[in-house]
Amino acid sequence: MPSSPRASAEDLSDRIKVSFEFFPPKNGDMENQLWESITKLAPFQPDFVSVTYGAGGSTKQPTLKTVSRIASETSLAPAAHLTCVGSDKASVDAVAREFKSVGVKHFVALRGDPPEGVGAAYQPHPEGYANGAELVAGLRAIDDFEISVSAYPERHPESPDFATDIDMLKRKVDAGATRAITQFFFDNDLYERYVERVRRAGIYIPIVPGILPIHNFGQVARFSKLCGTSIPDWLARRFDGLEKDPETRALVAAAIAADQVTDLVERGVDDFHFYTMNRAQLVYAICHLLGLRSGETPAVGAAA
Repeated sequence: MPSSPRASAEDLSDRIKVSFEFFPPKNGDMENQLWESITKLAPFQPDFVSVTYGAGGSTKQPTLKTVSRIASETSLAPAAHLTCVGSDKASVDAVAREFKSVGVKHFVALRGDPPEGVGAAYQPHPEGYANGAELVAGLRAIDDFEISVSAYPERHPESPDFATDIDMLKRKVDAGATRAITQFFFDNDLYERYVERVRRAGIYIPIVPGILPIHNFGQVARFSKLCGTSIPDWLARRFDGLEKDPETRALVAAAIAADQVTDLVERGVDDFHFYTMNRAQLVYAICHLLGLRSGETPAVGAAA
Protein backbone atom coordinates (compact mmCIF):
# COMPACT_ATOMS: atom_id res chain seq x y z
CA MET A 1 0.00 0.00 0.00
CA PRO A 2 1.18 3.59 -0.56
CA SER A 3 3.13 5.15 2.30
CA SER A 4 1.91 8.74 1.85
CA PRO A 5 0.68 10.64 4.95
CA ARG A 6 -2.83 9.76 5.98
CA ALA A 7 -5.68 12.18 6.50
CA SER A 8 -6.87 12.34 10.09
CA ALA A 9 -10.07 10.61 11.15
CA GLU A 10 -11.60 14.01 11.85
CA ASP A 11 -10.82 15.11 8.29
CA LEU A 12 -12.54 12.03 6.85
CA SER A 13 -15.68 11.82 8.97
CA ASP A 14 -17.67 14.40 7.02
CA ARG A 15 -16.46 13.20 3.60
CA ILE A 16 -17.34 9.51 3.70
CA LYS A 17 -20.62 7.79 2.84
CA VAL A 18 -21.14 4.12 3.56
CA SER A 19 -23.54 1.32 2.74
CA PHE A 20 -23.65 -2.22 4.08
CA GLU A 21 -24.46 -5.59 2.53
CA PHE A 22 -26.09 -8.45 4.44
CA PHE A 23 -27.34 -11.90 3.45
CA PRO A 24 -30.63 -13.50 4.53
CA PRO A 25 -30.37 -15.86 7.51
CA LYS A 26 -30.87 -19.62 7.20
CA ASN A 27 -31.93 -20.31 10.78
CA GLY A 28 -32.85 -18.65 14.05
CA ASP A 29 -29.28 -18.25 15.31
CA MET A 30 -28.22 -16.64 12.04
CA GLU A 31 -31.25 -14.35 12.18
CA ASN A 32 -30.24 -13.17 15.64
CA GLN A 33 -26.70 -12.54 14.40
CA LEU A 34 -28.03 -10.61 11.39
CA TRP A 35 -30.20 -8.32 13.51
CA GLU A 36 -27.46 -7.80 16.06
CA SER A 37 -25.23 -6.68 13.17
CA ILE A 38 -27.89 -4.40 11.70
CA THR A 39 -28.53 -2.87 15.13
CA LYS A 40 -24.82 -2.25 15.74
CA LEU A 41 -24.16 -0.68 12.32
CA ALA A 42 -27.41 1.28 11.94
CA PRO A 43 -26.17 4.29 13.96
CA PHE A 44 -23.63 5.05 11.22
CA GLN A 45 -26.67 6.05 9.15
CA PRO A 46 -25.71 4.30 5.92
CA ASP A 47 -27.09 5.49 2.59
CA PHE A 48 -28.71 2.06 2.25
CA VAL A 49 -28.36 -1.55 3.35
CA SER A 50 -28.64 -4.32 0.78
CA VAL A 51 -29.76 -7.92 1.19
CA THR A 52 -28.50 -10.62 -1.17
CA TYR A 53 -30.68 -12.95 -3.25
CA GLY A 54 -29.84 -16.55 -4.14
CA ALA A 55 -29.61 -17.89 -7.68
CA GLY A 56 -32.97 -18.80 -9.18
CA GLY A 57 -34.81 -17.26 -6.25
CA SER A 58 -33.40 -19.78 -3.75
CA THR A 59 -33.56 -17.20 -0.94
CA LYS A 60 -36.62 -15.30 -2.12
CA GLN A 61 -38.66 -15.64 1.06
CA PRO A 62 -35.80 -14.98 3.53
CA THR A 63 -34.67 -12.00 1.43
CA LEU A 64 -38.23 -10.66 1.22
CA LYS A 65 -38.72 -11.14 4.96
CA THR A 66 -35.45 -9.37 5.75
CA VAL A 67 -35.98 -6.34 3.50
CA SER A 68 -39.60 -6.08 4.63
CA ARG A 69 -38.52 -6.03 8.24
CA ILE A 70 -35.82 -3.44 7.57
CA ALA A 71 -38.40 -1.26 5.81
CA SER A 72 -41.03 -1.58 8.54
CA GLU A 73 -38.96 -1.71 11.75
CA THR A 74 -36.04 0.63 11.03
CA SER A 75 -35.38 3.98 9.44
CA LEU A 76 -32.78 2.39 7.14
CA ALA A 77 -33.29 2.31 3.37
CA PRO A 78 -33.33 -1.31 2.18
CA ALA A 79 -32.06 -2.41 -1.22
CA ALA A 80 -32.98 -5.86 -2.49
CA HIS A 81 -30.59 -7.84 -4.63
CA LEU A 82 -32.32 -9.45 -7.60
CA THR A 83 -30.93 -11.96 -10.07
CA CYS A 84 -32.33 -13.36 -13.30
CA VAL A 85 -30.45 -16.65 -13.54
CA GLY A 86 -32.72 -19.69 -13.78
CA SER A 87 -35.99 -17.72 -13.98
CA ASP A 88 -38.30 -16.48 -16.72
CA LYS A 89 -39.04 -12.77 -17.08
CA ALA A 90 -42.54 -13.02 -15.63
CA SER A 91 -41.25 -14.65 -12.44
CA VAL A 92 -38.49 -12.08 -11.99
CA ASP A 93 -40.94 -9.22 -12.58
CA ALA A 94 -43.36 -10.72 -10.04
CA VAL A 95 -40.60 -10.85 -7.42
CA ALA A 96 -39.66 -7.22 -8.14
CA ARG A 97 -43.28 -6.15 -7.66
CA GLU A 98 -43.47 -8.14 -4.44
CA PHE A 99 -40.38 -6.37 -3.11
CA LYS A 100 -41.88 -3.05 -4.21
CA SER A 101 -45.05 -3.81 -2.25
CA VAL A 102 -43.09 -4.00 1.03
CA GLY A 103 -41.37 -0.67 0.46
CA VAL A 104 -38.29 -1.49 -1.64
CA LYS A 105 -37.32 1.39 -3.94
CA HIS A 106 -33.75 0.30 -4.68
CA PHE A 107 -32.54 -2.88 -6.39
CA VAL A 108 -29.07 -4.31 -6.82
CA ALA A 109 -29.61 -5.93 -10.22
CA LEU A 110 -27.30 -8.85 -10.98
CA ARG A 111 -27.29 -11.55 -13.60
CA GLY A 112 -26.34 -14.00 -10.87
CA ASP A 113 -24.05 -17.01 -10.67
CA PRO A 114 -25.09 -20.40 -12.06
CA PRO A 115 -26.70 -22.75 -9.51
CA GLU A 116 -23.55 -24.89 -9.73
CA GLY A 117 -21.55 -21.98 -8.31
CA VAL A 118 -18.95 -19.42 -9.36
CA GLY A 119 -16.94 -20.64 -12.33
CA ALA A 120 -19.64 -22.87 -13.82
CA ALA A 121 -20.93 -22.12 -17.32
CA TYR A 122 -23.85 -19.67 -17.39
CA GLN A 123 -26.95 -20.59 -19.38
CA PRO A 124 -29.71 -17.97 -19.57
CA HIS A 125 -33.28 -19.14 -19.10
CA PRO A 126 -34.87 -19.43 -22.58
CA GLU A 127 -37.70 -17.10 -21.53
CA GLY A 128 -35.67 -15.02 -19.10
CA TYR A 129 -33.48 -11.96 -19.02
CA ALA A 130 -30.22 -12.91 -20.71
CA ASN A 131 -27.96 -10.63 -18.67
CA GLY A 132 -27.76 -7.79 -16.17
CA ALA A 133 -28.50 -5.11 -18.77
CA GLU A 134 -31.79 -6.75 -19.74
CA LEU A 135 -32.69 -7.15 -16.06
CA VAL A 136 -32.08 -3.43 -15.46
CA ALA A 137 -34.35 -2.59 -18.40
CA GLY A 138 -37.03 -4.91 -17.01
CA LEU A 139 -36.90 -3.23 -13.60
CA ARG A 140 -36.99 0.21 -15.19
CA ALA A 141 -40.17 -0.81 -17.05
CA ILE A 142 -41.86 -1.60 -13.73
CA ASP A 143 -41.03 1.60 -11.87
CA ASP A 144 -38.50 4.39 -11.51
CA PHE A 145 -36.35 2.42 -9.09
CA GLU A 146 -32.86 3.29 -7.98
CA ILE A 147 -30.78 0.54 -9.57
CA SER A 148 -27.26 -0.49 -8.60
CA VAL A 149 -25.28 -2.95 -10.71
CA SER A 150 -21.98 -4.81 -10.46
CA ALA A 151 -18.57 -3.71 -11.72
CA TYR A 152 -15.27 -5.60 -11.86
CA PRO A 153 -11.92 -3.80 -11.38
CA GLU A 154 -10.12 -6.98 -12.51
CA ARG A 155 -12.89 -7.77 -15.05
CA HIS A 156 -15.55 -10.44 -14.74
CA PRO A 157 -14.00 -13.94 -14.88
CA GLU A 158 -16.18 -14.77 -17.91
CA SER A 159 -15.19 -11.65 -19.88
CA PRO A 160 -12.46 -12.18 -22.50
CA ASP A 161 -11.13 -8.64 -22.02
CA PHE A 162 -11.84 -5.29 -20.37
CA ALA A 163 -13.47 -3.87 -23.50
CA THR A 164 -16.18 -6.56 -23.37
CA ASP A 165 -16.61 -6.09 -19.64
CA ILE A 166 -16.95 -2.32 -19.83
CA ASP A 167 -19.30 -2.58 -22.80
CA MET A 168 -21.64 -4.64 -20.62
CA LEU A 169 -21.45 -2.00 -17.89
CA LYS A 170 -22.32 0.67 -20.45
CA ARG A 171 -25.31 -1.39 -21.57
CA LYS A 172 -26.50 -1.53 -17.96
CA VAL A 173 -26.14 2.24 -17.63
CA ASP A 174 -27.94 2.85 -20.90
CA ALA A 175 -30.75 0.60 -19.61
CA GLY A 176 -31.14 2.73 -16.48
CA ALA A 177 -28.55 1.77 -13.84
CA THR A 178 -27.76 4.61 -11.44
CA ARG A 179 -24.75 3.24 -9.53
CA ALA A 180 -22.15 0.50 -9.89
CA ILE A 181 -20.73 -1.38 -6.89
CA THR A 182 -17.46 -3.20 -7.48
CA GLN A 183 -16.39 -6.70 -6.72
CA PHE A 184 -14.06 -6.56 -3.72
CA PHE A 185 -10.40 -5.85 -4.45
CA PHE A 186 -7.23 -5.28 -2.44
CA ASP A 187 -5.07 -3.23 -4.83
CA ASN A 188 -6.31 0.35 -5.07
CA ASP A 189 -4.26 0.99 -8.22
CA LEU A 190 -6.39 -1.61 -10.01
CA TYR A 191 -9.57 0.18 -8.94
CA GLU A 192 -8.23 3.55 -10.03
CA ARG A 193 -7.19 2.24 -13.46
CA TYR A 194 -10.60 0.63 -13.86
CA VAL A 195 -12.42 3.88 -13.10
CA GLU A 196 -10.22 5.64 -15.67
CA ARG A 197 -11.21 3.03 -18.29
CA VAL A 198 -14.87 3.42 -17.38
CA ARG A 199 -14.78 7.21 -17.66
CA ARG A 200 -12.99 7.03 -21.03
CA ALA A 201 -15.86 4.82 -22.19
CA GLY A 202 -18.34 7.60 -21.38
CA ILE A 203 -19.73 6.05 -18.19
CA TYR A 204 -20.25 8.62 -15.44
CA ILE A 205 -22.37 6.94 -12.77
CA PRO A 206 -20.69 6.47 -9.37
CA ILE A 207 -18.33 3.46 -9.24
CA VAL A 208 -18.53 2.58 -5.56
CA PRO A 209 -15.70 0.39 -4.25
CA GLY A 210 -16.81 -2.80 -2.54
CA ILE A 211 -14.73 -3.37 0.60
CA LEU A 212 -14.39 -6.85 2.12
CA PRO A 213 -13.00 -7.01 5.66
CA ILE A 214 -11.10 -10.28 5.97
CA HIS A 215 -12.53 -12.48 8.72
CA ASN A 216 -10.89 -15.65 7.38
CA PHE A 217 -7.96 -15.19 5.03
CA GLY A 218 -8.02 -18.78 3.73
CA GLN A 219 -11.67 -18.55 2.73
CA VAL A 220 -11.17 -15.15 1.09
CA ALA A 221 -8.14 -16.43 -0.84
CA ARG A 222 -10.10 -19.42 -2.16
CA PHE A 223 -13.09 -17.33 -3.18
CA SER A 224 -10.83 -14.70 -4.75
CA LYS A 225 -9.33 -17.35 -7.01
CA LEU A 226 -12.80 -18.32 -8.23
CA CYS A 227 -13.97 -14.78 -8.93
CA GLY A 228 -10.71 -13.46 -10.38
CA THR A 229 -9.66 -11.15 -7.56
CA SER A 230 -5.90 -10.99 -7.04
CA ILE A 231 -4.31 -11.36 -3.60
CA PRO A 232 -1.20 -9.16 -3.28
CA ASP A 233 1.85 -10.78 -1.69
CA TRP A 234 1.95 -8.10 1.00
CA LEU A 235 -1.62 -9.01 2.03
CA ALA A 236 -0.86 -12.71 2.39
CA ARG A 237 2.18 -11.86 4.52
CA ARG A 238 0.04 -9.79 6.89
CA PHE A 239 -2.01 -12.86 7.83
CA ASP A 240 0.83 -15.38 7.80
CA GLY A 241 0.92 -17.30 11.10
CA LEU A 242 -2.36 -15.90 12.44
CA GLU A 243 -4.55 -18.93 11.70
CA LYS A 244 -4.94 -19.72 15.43
CA ASP A 245 -4.88 -16.14 16.70
CA PRO A 246 -8.35 -14.65 15.99
CA GLU A 247 -7.83 -11.57 18.16
CA THR A 248 -4.69 -10.42 16.35
CA ARG A 249 -6.20 -11.45 13.01
CA ALA A 250 -9.17 -9.16 13.62
CA LEU A 251 -6.89 -6.25 14.53
CA VAL A 252 -4.83 -6.78 11.37
CA ALA A 253 -7.97 -7.08 9.21
CA ALA A 254 -9.44 -3.85 10.58
CA ALA A 255 -6.17 -1.97 10.05
CA ILE A 256 -5.81 -3.24 6.48
CA ALA A 257 -9.37 -2.31 5.48
CA ALA A 258 -9.17 1.10 7.18
CA ASP A 259 -5.86 1.79 5.43
CA GLN A 260 -7.36 0.78 2.09
CA VAL A 261 -10.34 3.10 2.52
CA THR A 262 -8.18 5.98 3.76
CA ASP A 263 -5.94 5.65 0.70
CA LEU A 264 -9.00 5.65 -1.56
CA VAL A 265 -10.31 8.80 0.14
CA GLU A 266 -6.98 10.47 -0.60
CA ARG A 267 -7.53 9.50 -4.25
CA GLY A 268 -10.88 11.29 -4.24
CA VAL A 269 -13.28 8.45 -3.35
CA ASP A 270 -15.96 9.23 -0.77
CA ASP A 271 -18.52 6.42 -1.08
CA PHE A 272 -17.93 2.84 0.12
CA HIS A 273 -19.94 -0.38 0.21
CA PHE A 274 -18.97 -2.89 2.90
CA TYR A 275 -19.54 -6.63 2.50
CA THR A 276 -20.33 -7.35 6.16
CA MET A 277 -20.84 -11.13 5.98
CA ASN A 278 -23.46 -10.45 8.69
CA ARG A 279 -20.64 -9.75 11.16
CA ALA A 280 -20.58 -6.23 12.50
CA GLN A 281 -17.45 -6.05 14.65
CA LEU A 282 -14.84 -5.53 11.92
CA VAL A 283 -16.97 -3.11 9.90
CA TYR A 284 -17.81 -1.16 13.05
CA ALA A 285 -14.13 -0.92 13.98
CA ILE A 286 -13.21 0.21 10.45
CA CYS A 287 -15.89 2.92 10.41
CA HIS A 288 -14.72 4.11 13.83
CA LEU A 289 -11.08 4.21 12.71
CA LEU A 290 -12.18 6.35 9.76
CA GLY A 291 -13.70 8.91 12.10
CA LEU A 292 -17.33 7.97 11.53
CA ARG A 293 -19.37 8.23 14.70
CA SER A 294 -22.82 6.94 15.41
CA GLY A 295 -25.52 9.57 15.28
CA GLU A 296 -28.96 9.21 16.72
CA THR A 297 -29.67 5.50 16.59
CA PRO A 298 -32.36 4.65 14.03
CA ALA A 299 -35.16 2.61 15.53
CA VAL A 300 -34.51 -1.08 15.07
CA GLY A 301 -37.04 -3.64 16.20
CA ALA A 302 -36.05 -6.50 18.48
CA ALA A 303 -35.19 -9.75 16.76
CA ALA A 304 -38.05 -12.19 16.45
